[in-house]
Amino acid sequence: MSIFPVTINQANPEMDQIIAEHFYQLWLDNNVSEDSIDDDWLDITLKFIQHARQELKFQAFLAQVETEIVGSISCQLFAGLYPDIRCDRNYGYIWNVYVKSDYRRQGIGTKLTNTAMDYLKSINCNKAVLHASPLGKPVYENIGFIPSNEMALDLEK
Repeated sequence: MSIFPVTINQANPEMDQIIAEHFYQLWLDNNVSEDSIDDDWLDITLKFIQHARQELKFQAFLAQVETEIVGSISCQLFAGLYPDIRCDRNYGYIWNVYVKSDYRRQGIGTKLTNTAMDYLKSINCNKAVLHASPLGKPVYENIGFIPSNEMALDLEK
């Protein structure tokens, strides 16, 4: 449990830059070099969020301790990787789960994820999907996420 009094609030479009900055920091925290991140990352992320808000019921939530925003999460309808011809699938996608390093291991990521799942349920999603970082994987498994059968192959080797 968190040793900090944490509040989770719905983010509005004026907070999109904070969400984008957390997305950028998430990559850095996962050992992605700044050189491999597009110089235009902020604009790219803000355009993505704007599109997702308009087309995919995007919603973000912020974790706050006193006046400091210490984390965020984004979620939306899952757009799919291929044509979705099944009528029994209404998946939600959770992404950009970020908690500042000083506030990790306090249950904030779990609170954010549970809030996102509640939102996805409210828009009639019947499954939540996410891709976990090594730091996040135990958090999601503890909530009940089941590791999937996704496979990957690095084609640059």
